[in-house]
Amino acid sequence: MNSKQINLLAGRIAIVTGGAGGIGSAITRQLAQAGATVVITYNSDPAKADALLATLPGNGHVVRQASVTESASLAKLADFVAETYGRLDILVNNAGITTPVPHDDLDGLTDEWIDQILQTNVRGTFAMIRACKPLLMADEGGLVVNISSIAGQTGLGSNVAYCASKAAIDSMTRSLARSLAPKIRVVSVAPGLVLGEYTSRFDPAFLQSNADLTPMGRLATATDVANAVLALATTMTFTTGSIIPVDGGRTLL
Repeated sequence: MNSKQINLLAGRIAIVTGGAGGIGSAITRQLAQAGATVVITYNSDPAKADALLATLPGNGHVVRQASVTESASLAKLADFVAETYGRLDILVNNAGITTPVPHDDLDGLTDEWIDQILQTNVRGTFAMIRACKPLLMADEGGLVVNISSIAGQTGLGSNVAYCASKAAIDSMTRSLARSLAPKIRVVSVAPGLVLGEYTSRFDPAFLQSNADLTPMGRLATATDVANAVLALATTMTFTTGSIIPVDGGRTLL
């Protein structure tokens, strides 16, 4: 964040689902540093969200429990934002789940995990947009950023259902960008493998091999993803329906 970016989002209200996770916390910080007031949602770890809240610059940020798999919970969240702030400018759909399962282990990817991944990553993203649509349609219109993955394009990722869920998110992004224009812009940000909480359990040799295969010579960081979200909110204001890769050129190979 440079001095010219400070207060670019002053007066704007943002929701970041899963806002206290590795990528979510970086996005939350970037938006807050740019002057936005951020609603951080969590599913089951309020302490983590509260700890992030205490570090944010500016005023008015809040933490709210909201499960993206429970539409009633999302409706309550939208009502809270309407009553508290009277507007919503940016929705970042960052909440998502996965579990490592080799792609050839068809029995290892259970029905339960398939359902959980699709319900959270796909239905949850749609349900969040549906709940927030009236707020995002008001006044100047709003921005939806769906955190996707290059796995939706490459078919390489933690498991088959995860890859399918990210492809579905990208398709949803295109469909909703078309149908909700011009009031609401909808964009996917699609990182490659991101260093942080999730990858901390990975074999360092595996991470290095992926970095070596990346034209830019390194893996993405959560800050790289947050920078893309910030750009969409501040300068890339004529962009909608696009899938923005944050992968260092990984999909070029």
